[in-house]
Amino acid sequence: MRYIIFIGVCIILFCSTVQAETMYVSDDIKITLRTGQGIDHKILAMIKLGQEVEVLQPDDEWTRVQLPNGIEGWVLTRFLTYNKPCRLEIEILKKKHETLSAQSAFLIKENRVYKEESKRLRTELSGSKEMLAAISKSYDTLKKESADFLELKSKHEVTSSQLADQTKKVENLEGELSKLLSHRNIIWFLSGAGVLVFGILIGFSAKRQRRRPSLL
Repeated sequence: MRYIIFIGVCIILFCSTVQAETMYVSDDIKITLRTGQGIDHKILAMIKLGQEVEVLQPDDEWTRVQLPNGIEGWVLTRFLTYNKPCRLEIEILKKKHETLSAQSAFLIKENRVYKEESKRLRTELSGSKEMLAAISKSYDTLKKESADFLELKSKHEVTSSQLADQTKKVENLEGELSKLLSHRNIIWFLSGAGVLVFGILIGFSAKRQRRRPSLL
């Protein structure tokens, strides 16, 4: 007999555990948690509006529940609901709103920081573009001047080579001219000497011819 009663109690407890559900106290009034099914039973606690309770044994009039702190008792079924009370929903929404407001303020501040950083980067980019344009212009000028320099260098080398050739030719011509002048001077000297000798001979011959008649 005891064994059968023990099994029956276990089955009842098991069924109560399996059927346990979460419900809420409605927003209407405060309710009492009592030791039994009836207002004549001792009050264990006063349950706040919107309090979450775990249903252990449901019934049409009284329901056995357990509070979050572990206290078990009976409450009137009509004051329980499966829907979250409006007050609790409002508190949840209020907390979400506060969280979202904090996140929004943080995002606004972060967005302001990003805008300032973006502005600074745009300023730096503009300066970099101007510097790049100046460097490109300087590079083009240097490139052009380098090309002109290389062209001038090439022309200078060609001109120097031509000048060296001309100088060599002039030196050769001067050498030949010096030789010609030396030959011409020698020729003039020899011609003058010849004329002088020829004149002396003519004079000597004429003198002899003058002397002969005087002797006769």
